[in-house]
Amino acid sequence: MNSMDLKDKLVTSFLAFENKVDTNDFVHGIRNEAIKNFEAKGFPSKREEAWKYTSLNSVLKHDYSVSFNKENVIEYKDVKKYFIDDTETYKIVFVDGVFSAHLSKTTHDKLDVCLMSAALTKPKYQPVIENYFNKIAAKDGLTSLNTAFTNEGAYIHVPKNILVEKPIQIVYFSTGSEAAAMIQPRNLVVVEENAHVQIIERHQSLTSNPVLTNSVTEIFTENRAMVDYYKIQNDNENASLIDSTFVNQQQKSVASVHTFSFGGKLTRNNLNFYQNGEYMDSILKGITIIGDKQHVDHNTLVHHIEPNCESHQDYKGIFADSATGVFNGKVVVEKEAQKTNAFQSNNNILVSDKATINTKPQLEIFADDVKCSHGCTIGQLDESAMFYMRSRGIAEKEAKALLMYAFSNNVLDSVKINELKTRINKIIANKLGVNMGFDL
Repeated sequence: MNSMDLKDKLVTSFLAFENKVDTNDFVHGIRNEAIKNFEAKGFPSKREEAWKYTSLNSVLKHDYSVSFNKENVIEYKDVKKYFIDDTETYKIVFVDGVFSAHLSKTTHDKLDVCLMSAALTKPKYQPVIENYFNKIAAKDGLTSLNTAFTNEGAYIHVPKNILVEKPIQIVYFSTGSEAAAMIQPRNLVVVEENAHVQIIERHQSLTSNPVLTNSVTEIFTENRAMVDYYKIQNDNENASLIDSTFVNQQQKSVASVHTFSFGGKLTRNNLNFYQNGEYMDSILKGITIIGDKQHVDHNTLVHHIEPNCESHQDYKGIFADSATGVFNGKVVVEKEAQKTNAFQSNNNILVSDKATINTKPQLEIFADDVKCSHGCTIGQLDESAMFYMRSRGIAEKEAKALLMYAFSNNVLDSVKINELKTRINKIIANKLGVNMGFDL
Protein backbone atom coordinates (compact mmCIF):
# COMPACT_ATOMS: atom_id res chain seq x y z
CA MET A 1 0.00 0.00 0.00
CA ASN A 2 1.22 3.53 -0.62
CA SER A 3 0.19 6.94 0.69
CA MET A 4 -2.24 7.50 -2.23
CA ASP A 5 -4.02 4.20 -1.52
CA LEU A 6 -4.25 5.02 2.18
CA LYS A 7 -5.53 8.51 1.35
CA ASP A 8 -8.24 7.04 -0.92
CA LYS A 9 -9.22 4.53 1.75
CA LEU A 10 -9.57 7.29 4.36
CA VAL A 11 -11.60 9.57 2.09
CA THR A 12 -13.88 6.66 1.17
CA SER A 13 -14.36 5.55 4.79
CA PHE A 14 -15.23 9.07 5.90
CA LEU A 15 -18.84 8.84 4.65
CA ALA A 16 -19.52 5.68 6.65
CA PHE A 17 -17.90 7.31 9.68
CA GLU A 18 -20.02 10.47 9.37
CA ASN A 19 -23.23 8.48 9.05
CA LYS A 20 -22.41 6.43 12.11
CA VAL A 21 -21.29 9.18 14.46
CA ASP A 22 -23.83 11.22 16.37
CA THR A 23 -23.00 14.90 15.99
CA ASN A 24 -24.44 18.41 15.91
CA ASP A 25 -24.57 20.52 12.75
CA PHE A 26 -21.70 22.75 13.85
CA VAL A 27 -19.26 19.83 14.15
CA HIS A 28 -20.72 18.13 11.07
CA GLY A 29 -19.86 21.21 8.99
CA ILE A 30 -16.29 21.36 10.34
CA ARG A 31 -15.71 17.65 9.60
CA ASN A 32 -16.92 17.91 6.02
CA GLU A 33 -14.75 20.94 5.37
CA ALA A 34 -11.76 19.11 6.87
CA ILE A 35 -12.08 15.97 4.72
CA LYS A 36 -12.17 18.15 1.59
CA ASN A 37 -9.01 19.85 2.81
CA PHE A 38 -7.29 16.51 3.42
CA GLU A 39 -8.39 15.30 -0.01
CA ALA A 40 -6.79 18.38 -1.58
CA LYS A 41 -3.56 18.31 0.45
CA GLY A 42 -3.00 14.63 1.30
CA PHE A 43 -0.06 13.49 3.40
CA PRO A 44 3.05 15.67 3.58
CA SER A 45 6.15 14.70 1.60
CA LYS A 46 9.83 15.61 1.85
CA ARG A 47 9.26 18.20 -0.89
CA GLU A 48 7.67 20.41 1.77
CA GLU A 49 10.25 22.47 3.65
CA ALA A 50 8.80 21.57 7.07
CA TRP A 51 9.07 17.83 6.24
CA LYS A 52 12.44 17.95 4.49
CA TYR A 53 14.13 15.50 6.88
CA THR A 54 11.16 13.26 7.70
CA SER A 55 9.61 10.85 5.21
CA LEU A 56 6.34 9.15 6.11
CA ASN A 57 6.66 6.52 3.35
CA SER A 58 7.69 3.66 5.64
CA VAL A 59 4.83 4.50 8.01
CA LEU A 60 2.09 4.94 5.39
CA LYS A 61 2.70 1.65 3.57
CA HIS A 62 0.47 -0.47 5.86
CA ASP A 63 -3.18 -1.25 5.23
CA TYR A 64 -4.47 0.37 8.41
CA SER A 65 -7.82 -0.33 9.99
CA VAL A 66 -9.35 3.06 10.65
CA SER A 67 -12.55 2.35 12.60
CA PHE A 68 -12.99 0.63 15.95
CA ASN A 69 -16.23 -0.07 17.70
CA LYS A 70 -15.60 -2.50 20.46
CA GLU A 71 -13.55 -1.94 23.54
CA ASN A 72 -10.82 -4.54 23.93
CA VAL A 73 -10.65 -5.02 27.67
CA ILE A 74 -7.23 -4.90 29.26
CA GLU A 75 -6.52 -5.51 32.91
CA TYR A 76 -5.09 -2.77 35.08
CA LYS A 77 -2.30 -5.03 36.39
CA ASP A 78 -1.02 -5.51 32.82
CA VAL A 79 -0.66 -1.77 32.14
CA LYS A 80 -0.03 -0.44 35.65
CA LYS A 81 3.59 0.38 34.78
CA TYR A 82 2.50 2.96 32.19
CA PHE A 83 0.68 5.12 34.75
CA ILE A 84 2.09 7.57 37.27
CA ASP A 85 0.47 5.96 40.26
CA ASP A 86 2.32 7.06 43.35
CA THR A 87 0.14 10.14 43.35
CA GLU A 88 -3.62 10.67 43.12
CA THR A 89 -4.65 11.56 39.57
CA TYR A 90 -7.61 11.83 37.28
CA LYS A 91 -7.33 9.41 34.35
CA ILE A 92 -8.86 9.38 30.87
CA VAL A 93 -7.89 6.08 29.26
CA PHE A 94 -8.60 4.75 25.77
CA VAL A 95 -8.02 1.27 24.39
CA ASP A 96 -7.79 1.08 20.59
CA GLY A 97 -9.41 4.51 20.43
CA VAL A 98 -12.39 3.49 22.59
CA PHE A 99 -12.93 4.87 26.12
CA SER A 100 -12.11 2.43 28.91
CA ALA A 101 -14.36 3.21 31.87
CA HIS A 102 -12.78 0.72 34.28
CA LEU A 103 -9.25 2.11 33.78
CA SER A 104 -10.40 5.75 33.98
CA LYS A 105 -11.23 8.18 36.74
CA THR A 106 -13.12 11.15 35.31
CA THR A 107 -14.94 13.98 37.08
CA HIS A 108 -17.57 16.69 36.71
CA ASP A 109 -16.98 18.09 40.20
CA LYS A 110 -15.97 21.77 39.75
CA LEU A 111 -14.26 20.89 36.45
CA ASP A 112 -14.88 18.59 33.49
CA VAL A 113 -12.42 15.77 32.88
CA CYS A 114 -14.31 13.63 30.44
CA LEU A 115 -14.79 12.56 26.83
CA MET A 116 -14.61 14.42 23.56
CA SER A 117 -17.44 12.25 22.20
CA ALA A 118 -19.76 13.52 24.96
CA ALA A 119 -18.65 17.14 24.51
CA LEU A 120 -19.29 16.98 20.75
CA THR A 121 -22.85 15.68 21.14
CA LYS A 122 -24.39 16.91 24.41
CA PRO A 123 -26.08 20.35 24.33
CA LYS A 124 -24.60 21.47 27.67
CA TYR A 125 -21.09 21.45 26.17
CA GLN A 126 -22.07 23.18 22.95
CA PRO A 127 -21.05 26.75 23.97
CA VAL A 128 -17.51 25.59 24.80
CA ILE A 129 -17.26 23.48 21.62
CA GLU A 130 -18.49 26.37 19.45
CA ASN A 131 -16.07 28.82 21.11
CA TYR A 132 -12.97 26.64 21.10
CA PHE A 133 -13.15 23.47 18.99
CA ASN A 134 -10.95 23.67 15.86
CA LYS A 135 -10.23 27.36 16.43
CA ILE A 136 -6.41 27.08 16.50
CA ALA A 137 -5.74 23.70 14.86
CA ALA A 138 -3.86 24.12 11.58
CA LYS A 139 -5.40 23.39 8.20
CA ASP A 140 -2.57 21.16 6.90
CA GLY A 141 -3.36 17.70 5.55
CA LEU A 142 -2.64 15.65 8.68
CA THR A 143 -4.42 17.99 11.10
CA SER A 144 -7.40 18.21 8.73
CA LEU A 145 -7.50 14.41 8.57
CA ASN A 146 -7.73 14.28 12.37
CA THR A 147 -10.42 16.99 12.38
CA ALA A 148 -12.48 15.06 9.82
CA PHE A 149 -12.40 11.91 11.96
CA THR A 150 -12.71 13.68 15.32
CA ASN A 151 -14.83 11.58 17.60
CA GLU A 152 -12.93 10.59 20.71
CA GLY A 153 -10.29 11.91 23.02
CA ALA A 154 -9.92 13.91 26.21
CA TYR A 155 -12.11 16.91 26.98
CA ILE A 156 -10.80 19.02 29.86
CA HIS A 157 -12.50 22.24 30.91
CA VAL A 158 -11.24 24.07 34.01
CA PRO A 159 -13.47 27.01 35.01
CA LYS A 160 -11.96 30.21 36.36
CA ASN A 161 -10.12 30.30 39.70
CA ILE A 162 -10.00 26.50 39.95
CA LEU A 163 -6.62 25.05 40.95
CA VAL A 164 -6.86 21.40 39.92
CA GLU A 165 -5.42 19.57 42.91
CA LYS A 166 -4.22 16.46 41.14
CA PRO A 167 -2.67 15.83 37.73
CA ILE A 168 -4.75 14.50 34.83
CA GLN A 169 -3.38 11.52 32.89
CA ILE A 170 -4.49 10.95 29.30
CA VAL A 171 -3.40 7.49 28.11
CA TYR A 172 -4.02 5.83 24.74
CA PHE A 173 -3.31 2.08 24.50
CA SER A 174 -3.18 0.00 21.31
CA THR A 175 -3.68 -3.75 21.74
CA GLY A 176 -2.95 -5.08 18.25
CA SER A 177 -6.46 -6.46 17.78
CA GLU A 178 -6.05 -5.37 14.13
CA ALA A 179 -3.12 -6.29 11.86
CA ALA A 180 -2.38 -2.55 11.59
CA ALA A 181 -4.28 0.27 13.27
CA MET A 182 -4.54 4.00 12.68
CA ILE A 183 -5.87 5.98 15.63
CA GLN A 184 -6.81 9.67 15.56
CA PRO A 185 -7.35 11.07 19.05
CA ARG A 186 -8.52 14.66 19.51
CA ASN A 187 -7.98 16.49 22.81
CA LEU A 188 -9.43 19.83 23.84
CA VAL A 189 -8.14 21.62 26.95
CA VAL A 190 -9.74 24.90 28.03
CA VAL A 191 -8.28 26.57 31.12
CA GLU A 192 -10.11 29.70 32.17
CA GLU A 193 -8.62 32.72 33.93
CA ASN A 194 -6.61 32.16 37.12
CA ALA A 195 -7.02 28.39 36.79
CA HIS A 196 -4.11 25.93 37.06
CA VAL A 197 -3.79 22.39 35.71
CA GLN A 198 -1.15 19.69 35.15
CA ILE A 199 -1.62 17.10 32.39
CA ILE A 200 0.39 14.02 31.40
CA GLU A 201 -0.23 12.44 27.99
CA ARG A 202 1.02 9.07 26.77
CA HIS A 203 0.45 6.89 23.69
CA GLN A 204 1.45 3.29 24.31
CA SER A 205 1.36 0.31 21.99
CA LEU A 206 1.07 -3.12 23.66
CA THR A 207 1.68 -4.99 20.41
CA SER A 208 4.33 -5.56 17.76
CA ASN A 209 1.73 -4.84 15.04
CA PRO A 210 2.15 -1.49 13.26
CA VAL A 211 0.28 1.38 14.89
CA LEU A 212 0.02 4.93 13.54
CA THR A 213 -1.38 7.62 15.83
CA ASN A 214 -2.32 10.98 14.32
CA SER A 215 -3.10 13.03 17.42
CA VAL A 216 -4.27 16.65 17.67
CA THR A 217 -4.54 18.69 20.89
CA GLU A 218 -5.84 22.24 21.28
CA ILE A 219 -4.99 24.05 24.51
CA PHE A 220 -6.46 27.41 25.51
CA THR A 221 -4.99 29.32 28.45
CA GLU A 222 -7.02 32.37 29.39
CA ASN A 223 -5.76 35.39 31.42
CA ARG A 224 -3.36 34.43 34.23
CA ALA A 225 -4.00 30.71 33.68
CA MET A 226 -1.20 28.18 34.18
CA VAL A 227 -0.88 24.93 32.23
CA ASP A 228 1.86 22.33 32.63
CA TYR A 229 1.67 19.68 29.91
CA TYR A 230 3.94 16.62 29.81
CA LYS A 231 4.21 14.22 26.88
CA ILE A 232 5.83 10.83 27.51
CA GLN A 233 6.88 9.09 24.29
CA ASN A 234 8.51 5.75 25.01
CA ASP A 235 6.82 3.40 22.59
CA ASN A 236 7.84 0.18 20.86
CA GLU A 237 9.61 -0.18 17.52
CA ASN A 238 6.50 -0.53 15.32
CA ALA A 239 4.54 2.38 16.77
CA SER A 240 4.61 5.78 15.07
CA LEU A 241 3.18 9.03 16.37
CA ILE A 242 2.38 12.33 14.69
CA ASP A 243 1.44 14.74 17.46
CA SER A 244 0.17 18.22 16.59
CA THR A 245 -0.40 20.48 19.59
CA PHE A 246 -1.65 24.07 19.41
CA VAL A 247 -1.53 26.43 22.39
CA ASN A 248 -3.41 29.74 22.42
CA GLN A 249 -2.33 32.02 25.29
CA GLN A 250 -3.99 35.10 26.71
CA GLN A 251 -2.32 37.74 28.85
CA LYS A 252 -0.23 36.91 31.93
CA SER A 253 -0.69 33.17 31.30
CA VAL A 254 2.12 30.64 31.58
CA ALA A 255 2.03 27.52 29.41
CA SER A 256 4.74 24.89 29.39
CA VAL A 257 5.04 21.70 27.35
CA HIS A 258 7.73 19.11 28.14
CA THR A 259 8.24 16.40 25.52
CA PHE A 260 10.17 13.26 26.50
CA SER A 261 10.92 11.27 23.35
CA PHE A 262 12.53 7.94 24.16
CA GLY A 263 11.26 5.65 21.44
CA GLY A 264 8.92 4.59 18.72
CA LYS A 265 9.54 3.95 15.02
CA LEU A 266 8.85 7.52 13.90
CA THR A 267 7.80 10.40 16.14
CA ARG A 268 6.91 13.84 14.82
CA ASN A 269 6.00 16.60 17.29
CA ASN A 270 4.40 19.74 15.84
CA LEU A 271 4.19 22.18 18.73
CA ASN A 272 2.71 25.62 18.08
CA PHE A 273 2.31 28.49 20.54
CA TYR A 274 0.31 31.63 19.74
CA GLN A 275 0.73 34.50 22.19
CA ASN A 276 -2.39 36.67 22.08
CA GLY A 277 -1.78 39.03 24.99
CA GLU A 278 0.93 40.74 27.04
CA TYR A 279 3.18 39.57 29.90
CA MET A 280 3.05 35.87 29.20
CA ASP A 281 5.55 33.06 29.07
CA SER A 282 5.74 30.04 26.77
CA ILE A 283 8.05 27.19 27.80
CA LEU A 284 8.98 24.37 25.40
CA LYS A 285 11.42 21.75 26.63
CA GLY A 286 12.39 18.35 25.35
CA ILE A 287 14.70 15.41 25.92
CA THR A 288 15.23 12.92 23.09
CA ILE A 289 17.25 9.72 23.65
CA ILE A 290 16.94 7.19 20.85
CA GLY A 291 18.89 4.41 19.12
CA ASP A 292 18.44 1.67 16.49
CA LYS A 293 16.79 3.26 13.43
CA GLN A 294 14.40 5.41 15.42
CA HIS A 295 13.44 8.85 14.15
CA VAL A 296 12.28 11.84 16.23
CA ASP A 297 11.39 15.20 14.67
CA HIS A 298 10.56 18.26 16.79
CA ASN A 299 8.94 21.06 14.83
CA THR A 300 8.21 24.10 17.02
CA LEU A 301 6.69 27.52 16.47
CA VAL A 302 6.33 30.38 18.92
CA HIS A 303 4.43 33.33 17.50
CA HIS A 304 4.97 36.53 19.52
CA ILE A 305 2.11 38.84 18.59
CA GLU A 306 1.93 41.28 21.56
CA PRO A 307 4.65 43.13 23.52
CA ASN A 308 6.35 42.24 26.84
CA CYS A 309 6.32 38.46 26.48
CA GLU A 310 8.84 35.67 26.84
CA SER A 311 9.47 32.26 25.33
CA HIS A 312 12.00 29.64 26.38
CA GLN A 313 12.91 26.62 24.25
CA ASP A 314 15.44 24.08 25.43
CA TYR A 315 15.76 20.76 23.59
CA LYS A 316 18.45 18.15 24.31
CA GLY A 317 19.11 15.09 22.14
CA ILE A 318 21.27 11.97 22.46
CA PHE A 319 21.40 9.79 19.34
CA ALA A 320 22.94 6.30 19.12
CA ASP A 321 23.18 3.58 16.42
CA SER A 322 21.49 4.74 13.18
CA ALA A 323 18.98 7.02 14.86
CA THR A 324 17.91 10.31 13.28
CA GLY A 325 16.93 13.50 15.05
CA VAL A 326 15.38 16.66 13.61
CA PHE A 327 14.88 20.00 15.35
CA ASN A 328 13.13 22.70 13.37
CA GLY A 329 12.42 25.62 15.68
CA LYS A 330 10.82 28.84 14.53
CA VAL A 331 10.30 32.04 16.51
CA VAL A 332 8.25 34.84 14.90
CA VAL A 333 8.21 38.29 16.54
CA GLU A 334 5.65 40.67 15.05
CA LYS A 335 6.49 44.36 14.88
CA GLU A 336 3.97 45.16 17.65
CA ALA A 337 5.73 42.66 19.93
CA GLN A 338 8.34 45.00 21.41
CA LYS A 339 10.23 44.00 24.60
CA THR A 340 10.02 40.33 23.61
CA ASN A 341 12.54 37.99 25.19
CA ALA A 342 12.83 34.80 23.12
CA PHE A 343 15.41 32.13 23.93
CA GLN A 344 15.99 28.98 21.90
CA SER A 345 18.57 26.26 22.42
CA ASN A 346 19.07 22.86 20.82
CA ASN A 347 22.04 20.76 21.97
CA ASN A 348 22.81 17.29 20.67
CA ILE A 349 25.24 14.46 21.27
CA LEU A 350 25.91 11.84 18.58
CA VAL A 351 27.07 8.66 20.29
CA SER A 352 27.61 6.77 17.03
CA ASP A 353 29.08 7.63 13.63
CA LYS A 354 25.89 6.48 11.93
CA ALA A 355 23.51 8.70 13.92
CA THR A 356 22.22 11.91 12.30
CA ILE A 357 20.84 15.19 13.57
CA ASN A 358 19.36 17.94 11.39
CA THR A 359 18.86 21.16 13.33
CA LYS A 360 17.47 24.40 11.95
CA PRO A 361 16.69 27.24 14.35
CA GLN A 362 14.85 30.13 12.68
CA LEU A 363 14.13 33.64 13.91
CA GLU A 364 11.80 36.04 12.07
CA ILE A 365 11.94 39.34 13.91
CA PHE A 366 9.95 42.40 12.81
CA ALA A 367 10.30 44.37 16.08
CA ASP A 368 13.43 46.33 17.02
CA ASP A 369 13.42 46.36 20.86
CA VAL A 370 13.79 42.65 21.57
CA LYS A 371 16.18 40.11 23.08
CA CYS A 372 16.28 36.99 20.94
CA SER A 373 18.90 34.28 21.03
CA HIS A 374 19.22 30.90 19.46
CA GLY A 375 21.94 28.34 19.37
CA CYS A 376 22.42 24.74 18.41
CA THR A 377 25.33 22.43 19.13
CA ILE A 378 26.17 19.00 17.81
CA GLY A 379 29.06 17.18 19.39
CA GLN A 380 30.56 14.20 21.11
CA LEU A 381 31.15 13.80 24.82
CA ASP A 382 33.57 16.15 26.58
CA GLU A 383 36.99 14.42 26.45
CA SER A 384 38.49 16.31 29.40
CA ALA A 385 35.50 15.47 31.61
CA MET A 386 35.87 11.82 30.53
CA PHE A 387 39.57 11.89 31.38
CA TYR A 388 38.86 13.42 34.80
CA MET A 389 36.25 10.78 35.66
CA ARG A 390 38.42 7.90 34.41
CA SER A 391 41.34 9.17 36.51
CA ARG A 392 39.02 9.00 39.55
CA GLY A 393 38.46 5.30 38.90
CA ILE A 394 35.08 5.48 37.15
CA ALA A 395 34.75 2.86 34.39
CA GLU A 396 34.39 4.19 30.84
CA LYS A 397 30.81 3.00 30.34
CA GLU A 398 29.65 4.58 33.61
CA ALA A 399 31.60 7.78 32.93
CA LYS A 400 29.95 8.13 29.51
CA ALA A 401 26.52 7.46 30.93
CA LEU A 402 26.98 9.95 33.77
CA LEU A 403 28.08 12.67 31.34
CA MET A 404 25.08 12.00 29.09
CA TYR A 405 22.80 11.92 32.11
CA ALA A 406 24.12 15.30 33.30
CA PHE A 407 23.80 16.70 29.77
CA SER A 408 20.10 15.84 29.47
CA ASN A 409 19.10 16.28 33.08
CA ASN A 410 18.75 20.06 33.39
CA VAL A 411 15.58 19.95 31.27
CA LEU A 412 14.00 18.07 34.18
CA ASP A 413 14.48 20.98 36.59
CA SER A 414 11.18 22.53 35.56
CA VAL A 415 9.09 19.33 35.90
CA LYS A 416 6.67 20.06 38.72
CA ILE A 417 5.30 16.56 39.43
CA ASN A 418 7.83 14.71 41.59
CA GLU A 419 6.64 11.21 40.69
CA LEU A 420 6.93 12.08 37.02
CA LYS A 421 10.43 13.46 37.49
CA THR A 422 11.49 10.24 39.25
CA ARG A 423 9.95 8.16 36.46
CA ILE A 424 11.69 10.12 33.69
CA ASN A 425 14.98 9.91 35.59
CA LYS A 426 14.65 6.12 35.71
CA ILE A 427 13.82 5.91 32.00
CA ILE A 428 16.88 8.06 31.17
CA ALA A 429 19.17 5.94 33.36
CA ASN A 430 17.73 2.82 31.76
CA LYS A 431 18.15 4.17 28.21
CA LEU A 432 21.77 5.10 28.94
CA GLY A 433 22.35 1.63 30.40
CA VAL A 434 23.63 2.74 33.75
CA ASN A 435 22.77 2.15 37.37
CA MET A 436 23.11 5.60 38.90
CA GLY A 437 24.06 4.21 42.28
CA PHE A 438 22.13 6.98 44.02
CA ASP A 439 18.48 7.47 44.71
CA LEU A 440 16.61 9.51 42.12
